[in-house]
Amino acid sequence: MRRRITVAMVAMVAIALVLAGAVTFGATIHAARADNRRQLVSEATGLTRAVQREADTARPADPALSLRTIIRALKAPLRLEGGVVVALDADGMLFDPAAVGRAPRLPKGLTPADLRIPSLRALQTVSGNIGGLVYVAAPYRTVVRIGTQNRQLVEVVVLTRRSPTGLSAAGPWFSGAAAAIILATVVVADRLGRRLLRPLHAAQTTTARIAAGDLDARVPASSGMDPELADLGASVNTMADALARARTSERMLLLSVSHELRTPLTSIRGFAEAIEDGATPDTTRAAATIVAQSQRLERLVGDLLDLAKLDARQFDLHLGVVDLCDIADTTAGGFGPQAAQLGLDLAVQCDPSSTVAVHADGDRLAQVIANLVENALSFARSSVVVGAANSGGCPVLWVDDDGPGISSGDLPRVFERLYSSRPESTRAVGSGLGLAIVSELVTAMGGHVRAESPLLGAGGGTRMVVTFPQDP
Repeated sequence: MRRRITVAMVAMVAIALVLAGAVTFGATIHAARADNRRQLVSEATGLTRAVQREADTARPADPALSLRTIIRALKAPLRLEGGVVVALDADGMLFDPAAVGRAPRLPKGLTPADLRIPSLRALQTVSGNIGGLVYVAAPYRTVVRIGTQNRQLVEVVVLTRRSPTGLSAAGPWFSGAAAAIILATVVVADRLGRRLLRPLHAAQTTTARIAAGDLDARVPASSGMDPELADLGASVNTMADALARARTSERMLLLSVSHELRTPLTSIRGFAEAIEDGATPDTTRAAATIVAQSQRLERLVGDLLDLAKLDARQFDLHLGVVDLCDIADTTAGGFGPQAAQLGLDLAVQCDPSSTVAVHADGDRLAQVIANLVENALSFARSSVVVGAANSGGCPVLWVDDDGPGISSGDLPRVFERLYSSRPESTRAVGSGLGLAIVSELVTAMGGHVRAESPLLGAGGGTRMVVTFPQDP
């Protein structure tokens, strides 16, 4: 890639130099031709005026002869390519005034058509250029003695000159400067390529290591790095951090799930072996324990399946307007016997005369409330309170417990899978995945869930708050 960058930059500079040189040389040649043309017109008209003055004073027999002599003398100093004097007859035909009736010899490169005869007959100076050859034809009226008669003629001074292009002088300088510029471009492009590609190579190497499983690999940061490349490196490092956290969370989830599975399986196996060996006097109690632990396993597996469906977005929501108070009262009421067995008070705070309408899936909402109540029952010391109301026009659900509370640093993580920041509870209520399922379901229904701890005016306690939008 560095070679491609170098080649591309050199090609761009070379093209720019060629275009700039072509435009510059073209403008220079055009200006030189125009200036040369003006000089040649001035010189030709000066010669014709001198001849006319001589004709008026000395009246030579052949003014063209003296004019040709002057042209030959001035050809080298004036850098003339060619110079002749021709005459026009009454019919507009050109002839040699030194030999009447003989066609004139025009300078090389010119034809009679180039001289524009009608303009010359009107005594108008004609000039132009043919390629690099600049020419001028300056007419003047004079009297020439032909034989024994004086005859009035229009004679024309025709001068030509090669226009200097400046290429011979400027070409070597331009070539040298172009070579120096291209060499400097190669050096700059090579250094720029190295500077650009070094962070890219580092990012490529780091991503390859990450893909191979080395999540500790990071793109090194440099103070002189371009902002865009620094952002690329930071993005790769952020991705690596996220993958490392995800792998850590996955490992913790596997460890936690393994622990959660092992505990009921140990109980089931122990009581089943005791029944098989006849070592337990109370088989009914042993069977009840096996049933309870089997239900716990079933709930854990069910929650894992729910989380898998939530991650894959393969669950269905049947949204509609439901009464939050009614669902909260019914769902929380189902935990009354379990709360009583644990020695806890379970209360529902809802105004029976008011309706808290929420746009949600009733079954999924009941699952959210059930998971929140199970979590509260796991840590409450004496009571759990479930409430629902309209707050600021938005439906709000909350579940309070008077447990030990959650530290402020752990509040944002309580909805992670199998994460627990509170002291281990002796109560086995729920699977440990309930709050993660709550977060996924509430988000899918357009709501928001948060944890607040400690409760105002209490030494501990936790409140789980679910807020639904007013106009979903």
